[in-house]
Amino acid sequence: MKYTNLGNSGLMVSDVSLGTMIFGEENERGTDRETAIQMINHYLEAGGNFIDTADVYAGGASEKIVGEAIKNKNKEDLVLATKVRFPTGDKPNHKGLSRKHILEGCDASLKRLGVDSIDLYYVHMWDPVTPLEETMQALQYLIDSGKVKYIGVSNFKAWQLAKAMELSERKDFSRFIAAQYQYSLVERNIDREFISLFEREGLGLVPWGPLGGGFLTGKYEPDQKPEEGRIAVTPDENEESWQHRNKEKNWRIIEVMDQLAEKYDKTYPQIALNWLRCKDYVDSVIIGARTPEQLEDNLGGFDWYLDKEDVNRLDEVSVVSDIYPYRMIDELGT
Repeated sequence: MKYTNLGNSGLMVSDVSLGTMIFGEENERGTDRETAIQMINHYLEAGGNFIDTADVYAGGASEKIVGEAIKNKNKEDLVLATKVRFPTGDKPNHKGLSRKHILEGCDASLKRLGVDSIDLYYVHMWDPVTPLEETMQALQYLIDSGKVKYIGVSNFKAWQLAKAMELSERKDFSRFIAAQYQYSLVERNIDREFISLFEREGLGLVPWGPLGGGFLTGKYEPDQKPEEGRIAVTPDENEESWQHRNKEKNWRIIEVMDQLAEKYDKTYPQIALNWLRCKDYVDSVIIGARTPEQLEDNLGGFDWYLDKEDVNRLDEVSVVSDIYPYRMIDELGT
């Protein structure tokens, strides 16, 4: 396990972050409480220090499980990340990025986690209703009160993130240090605009969905929709559904991964995770293992490096299509 500064900050995080979205979910893709605690302990024993959750994961059960798992741990050794934005109830003020929902949401997360302060507090998605300044003021209040140490952003459009960073500079608010976005060999659309924005503004990328919802495990066949697993139960309109994965380009990626898995004697997930690890702009990768066996396999993707030529092969086969205006900008230069 290696450690690095998260974005333009002094906060040190492990290059593997443990995702807990399905911890406590009572369905076929969920991880039960006892197994989840076992996995958290194993992750920490392996040297990881960066645990990722959210107030809406498993209806709050994920935060409770994390809180129980770390109850007797030295909290100063951990970096706990959680999020606010999506509905936590059925009333009008149970969602969004208003001052009311942020402050009440933070208090609820602190209680479920059993801690006095959240190390990294993400805004989970843009709120088109609440003025951005109200949101940033509320986050600053949490930092000033000691309830939050650092803030991060997830699922904003590029212009929304740029506007937030400009507002922080102009109003002397604390700046986002981390950006959590979907990023993998089969989902690289943020290459077009976001990567340069993260680098310019000092945000560390913390990718979610590094295995494309399970597609990059190599266990699927072209045009044969799976009947089990995460992809099988994901609605068609969701990001990690089969209809987003079953594409000719993605099967070419699988072909290259197959060759590299044999070359390095590694599993498909380990190849996919290591490709992310080789990116300078990626500070930590969120692994969302469902079982202890998957966790152990995923951890095996971070104690070695792909050769540069093989990173380039994966870059080339997974590159996003060139569209306007990026195509024109690249052709004419800057």
